[in-house]
Amino acid sequence: MSEMKAPDRLKAQPAAATPTPAAGQPLYANRQKVYPKAVRGPVRRAKWAVLALCLGLYYLVPWLRWDRGPGVPDQAVLVDMANARLFFLWIELWPQEIYFLAGALILGAIALFAVSSLFGRLWCGFTCPQTVWTDLFMWVERLIEGDRVERMRLDKAPWTAAKWARKTAKHAAWLVIAAATGGAWIMYFNDAPTVTREILTGAASAKVYFFFGLFTATTYVLAGWAREQVCTYMCPWPRFQAAMLDEHSLVVSYRAWRGEPRGKAKAKGVGDCVDCMACVQVCPTGIDIRDGLQIECIGCGLCIDACDQIMDRLGRPRGLIAFETLTNLAASEAAAAKLPPGPERLACGMAARAAPRFLRPRTILYAGMLSVVALAMLGAFLMRETLTVTAIRDRAPIFVRLSDGGVRNGYTLKIANKTHEAASFALALDAPAGLRLVVQDVAASDAEGRPLLPTRPDGLAQYRVFLTAPPGLRLPESTPVTFRLLDARGHVVAREGSVFLGPKP
Repeated sequence: MSEMKAPDRLKAQPAAATPTPAAGQPLYANRQKVYPKAVRGPVRRAKWAVLALCLGLYYLVPWLRWDRGPGVPDQAVLVDMANARLFFLWIELWPQEIYFLAGALILGAIALFAVSSLFGRLWCGFTCPQTVWTDLFMWVERLIEGDRVERMRLDKAPWTAAKWARKTAKHAAWLVIAAATGGAWIMYFNDAPTVTREILTGAASAKVYFFFGLFTATTYVLAGWAREQVCTYMCPWPRFQAAMLDEHSLVVSYRAWRGEPRGKAKAKGVGDCVDCMACVQVCPTGIDIRDGLQIECIGCGLCIDACDQIMDRLGRPRGLIAFETLTNLAASEAAAAKLPPGPERLACGMAARAAPRFLRPRTILYAGMLSVVALAMLGAFLMRETLTVTAIRDRAPIFVRLSDGGVRNGYTLKIANKTHEAASFALALDAPAGLRLVVQDVAASDAEGRPLLPTRPDGLAQYRVFLTAPPGLRLPESTPVTFRLLDARGHVVAREGSVFLGPKP
C-alpha cells in the first residue's frame, strides 16, 4: 500500500503485522469456526446475481452445441485431449497454437491487476470460485440448519436424532453439489452427454472416475470445511494485492471519523457506530472491518448491507461502512476532526470527499498493456494459417553417399490441414538446378509432373521426401532449399525452408 499523509487514527487503520507469540504462547491455535449471518441488501443481491451467472455458465456451457461439420466434435467448448484440439465456438486451436491460450491467460492476469487497482479485491469477493461455491454451500447450510444463532445452538447441542438428521442432510446436499461440480469439470474434456451416461452407468474409464472423484472431494472439502482458511492461508492473492492497491483504490472501509467514539444509540457525544457487531456477524471470514484493511478481508461488502440496516433502524444516514478510498478517508477525517459527532460533522466529512480517480498512472499502464496484448492476439488470430508445412531433415546420417557417387538427404514433411475439408497439394522445390525431388509412396502428380500430396481434414499428413544431387553436381557443403505447397490453381499456400547438406567440396 502506498504511503500517504493521514491523521493518526487513519494511520492506525491498516492491519498490523502478525504479532510475535509471547513466551509460553503456542504457535498454533485451533480454528475458530465462523458462523456468518444471512443479510439482505444491494450488495447481497449483486452477489446472488454474480453467483447465479457464474454457476449457470459453469454447469451449462458443456451442454451447448456448435455444428462444425461431420467428423468433428459438436460441443461448443471442449478440450479434446485425444486429438490434441481446443474448441471454443468457431475457434479451433492446435497444440502448436498454445500461445493463444497463453495470451488469454496474460490478458486475464492484467485485467485482474487493473480491477484490483480500481476496486480492491472485487474478484475475491464476487467471482472467485472459492467464494462462489462457499456462498452456495452456506446457503444450503442455512436452509437446513438455520441462520447464525440456530447453527451455533445446534453445534453446541448434544447429538440427537434430529441433529443427526440435519447434519446428514446438509452433508448429503454438499456432496450432491460437489459431485455435480466435479462432473461438470470432466465434461469440458469429454462430450457432455456421453461422459454423463458413462459415469451414471459405470462404463466410464478409470481416469474419468479418478478426476471425477478428485474434483468432487476438493469442492466438498474447500467449500464445505476449509472455507475462509483457503482465503487466509492457502491463496497467494491476498499477498499480491498490496502491490496492486494504492490510496485511490475503492475498498470496503469503515469511516472511523464518523463512527468514533463508539457508544449506545442514545448516548451523547458518541459517533454513529453503536458497536452492535452486525458487520462482524455477517463477515464470511469473521473479521472486524473496523480494524482497517486486513489480509483476511475478501472485499465482499456484506458488512455494508449489515451496517446500513442498523443505520436505517436508528434513523441515521447509510454509509458508515462503504466502498471508499484511503484518500477520501484521510480528507474526511481532517475536515471533521474538530467537530463533535452529529449532523454537522457528517456533512463536513462527506463534503471533503472527492470523486474516485479512475484514471491514474497505474490504471493507464494496465489499460495500455491490455490493449497491446489484445491487439497482438487479434493480429495473430487474423493472420493465423489454416495450412502449415514443416520439413524435418534427417540428422543421422546427415547425408547418404549413393553407389553412383550421388548425395541424398532425407526429410520428413508434415502438412497440417486445419480446415474441415480434405485437399491435395502439389509439392514444388526451390533449389539449385539438378537436385531431384522424390516423395516416397506417392505416385500421383499434377500436369507439371509435381507430386500431389493428399491431406485429411483437420489432421496431420506425413511424408518421406528425398533430395538427391547426382554425381558431378557441384554444391557447397550447405545449400538452402525451400519446399512449396501449391493449390489447384498453382498458387503457393504454404512454404518451409531447409538445407541440403553434402560433403565438403
